[in-house]
Amino acid sequence: MDEVADGAVDPSSGSPLHAQLSELLRSGIANGSLPPGSQLPTEATLQEKFGISRSVVRQAMAALAADGLVLRGRGRGSVVAPHHEHHRQVQRMTGLSAQLSPVAGPVATEVLSLSDVGDARAEQALGTSELVSLRRRRFAEGEAIAIIQTWLPRALAAALTADDLTDASLHRLLADRFGVPVTAGHRQIRAVPASEQLADELALSPGAPLLLLEGTSVDDQGNPVEYFSTWHRADRVVFDIDARAGETVASNPALANRVEALAQELQALSSQLAVGRGTTLS
Repeated sequence: MDEVADGAVDPSSGSPLHAQLSELLRSGIANGSLPPGSQLPTEATLQEKFGISRSVVRQAMAALAADGLVLRGRGRGSVVAPHHEHHRQVQRMTGLSAQLSPVAGPVATEVLSLSDVGDARAEQALGTSELVSLRRRRFAEGEAIAIIQTWLPRALAAALTADDLTDASLHRLLADRFGVPVTAGHRQIRAVPASEQLADELALSPGAPLLLLEGTSVDDQGNPVEYFSTWHRADRVVFDIDARAGETVASNPALANRVEALAQELQALSSQLAVGRGTTLS
């Protein structure tokens, strides 16, 4: 906080003072200058530095606490909340719920919508316009970490209900109930900013960085089963890739190019967010 200019919270900017302060602190938490477990400046320190009232500081802290970014306690001030990471191996066909460590506790899945809404990309990937649209929200440790939008052929999924899919694995359901094992598929990864809808669904600020995994899955006969897009919170989910002798990133040009492209996308997105905020902690 010492490197942040005293005038960083500007009454003439048109943005509420508490929102400006919370964004400054969010930036510090996101870029690591305020690491997990670190003590935040006291209310009195923030008041004096930025020339703001105690009520403004408390509003900002309350917003950060509501988002799970800080922990507040009487007599001990506010500290940056522990950083929880969930790992997903993207080369595996199993979904996020099947890969989370038991240490993370129960994984919950909420069905946000189940309808006949179509999508041009899904129709092309699945070879039919008769589709079922499924949108779910996945939780770990009681926190929303991913939004999953899936399209399935209506002939396969027409009998599915929201109750069937609540706190359940779609792939396991397809295999156990319909005898359709999901065995292969094509995946793409990109870094994207959260839209207004995604930000609301994941309790984030619009524009927050997300990791988007999307692609098509097929069954053991090679028939298309699903087209999906899954948006993961970039501050909660880490993508892992297993490397083997003779199949390292360096020796696999396609994988090396994709990793490099993803790194560039993340860097560009980070720069855009920094410009949008107007100021960051260093």
